[in-house]
Amino acid sequence: MADGAVGLSTGLQYIPGTYANSAEILELARVAGNAGGLYASHMRNEGTELEQAVQETIHVGEIAMCRVQISHLKVDSPSKWGASARALSLIDAARARGIDVEADQYAYTAASSNLGIRFPSWSLEGGSDAIARRLNDPTVWAKIKGEMHDLLSERGLSDLSFAVVASYQPDGSLNGLSMKQVAAKLRGSDSADAQFEAARVMMLAGGASMVYHFMSDDDVERIMRHPEVGIASDSSVLTMGEGVPHPRGYGNNARVLGEYVRKRHVIPIEDAIRKMTSLPAEHFRFERRGLVKAGYAADLTVFDQSTIADTATFEKPHAYAAGIPYVLVNGVVVVRKGQHTGALPGQVLKSSGDK
Repeated sequence: MADGAVGLSTGLQYIPGTYANSAEILELARVAGNAGGLYASHMRNEGTELEQAVQETIHVGEIAMCRVQISHLKVDSPSKWGASARALSLIDAARARGIDVEADQYAYTAASSNLGIRFPSWSLEGGSDAIARRLNDPTVWAKIKGEMHDLLSERGLSDLSFAVVASYQPDGSLNGLSMKQVAAKLRGSDSADAQFEAARVMMLAGGASMVYHFMSDDDVERIMRHPEVGIASDSSVLTMGEGVPHPRGYGNNARVLGEYVRKRHVIPIEDAIRKMTSLPAEHFRFERRGLVKAGYAADLTVFDQSTIADTATFEKPHAYAAGIPYVLVNGVVVVRKGQHTGALPGQVLKSSGDK
């Protein structure tokens, strides 16, 4: 924190973060909070136990007395579609109590994560060798498979057909295929059991990056309308042409401006820009960022409001957004007439550390 870290981030749905309890997280968040940092979390559950996860995240911030950022707020279970209303009301109630909690989202009804997230967390403990022993033990595998089925049923899903392979290093021919298609190719059947068996084979080979189609547009729009929810792609750095990744890495912000502002009128353009700029900059306490203002860094995007659009699709994700002729970073032009100039003026941003 003394070196300028923004705060503490947790990934509680992932190994090994999933094994941490609230008390452990609280002690760490307290250290970050005492230094003026925030607590950001990919919550423990974003569907079947969404409300409890939001409450846990807020509780950490309340006790540790630090700002809270709920990462990529969503409802990822068809059985819980509509739960975004309750999640947002919990945020409102916390803010009314004086807790500085905000959230962010990406503008798609599909998420992206690893294949392992579909397996019960206990089955992934101890590293690759331990995982392989469990997956190769018929009795243990039967237990794992049963729990996978139960976890899907709780979400309102019957199999893994909602899951699409983004990147599978051992066999690139599977990239872009749903697990139903993968099962048909690898197992000769597209049944739910064949899909689980295909997932087992892939996990034994190191796992895969996946795209998960299990969200509702109604929830996406409701979350977007909330004034304390920013816009964030939640994407890793992508290499043009590699795999079939989630299109958010190319089109998220342009999609908000083209689809949700211009076409659907979900939010006005002023709100959209604020959600991408000053809202996150202020919450993360990046000084002289997020506003077009004298003395501030000239981080500027020039776009055509009538043509800006995301051109990346789930089937063909490697495509840059349209309608953005110029981009400046720290006052230096990095995109001119739609082409990268080769300039690399970016800087590592550090927290001011102010409480």
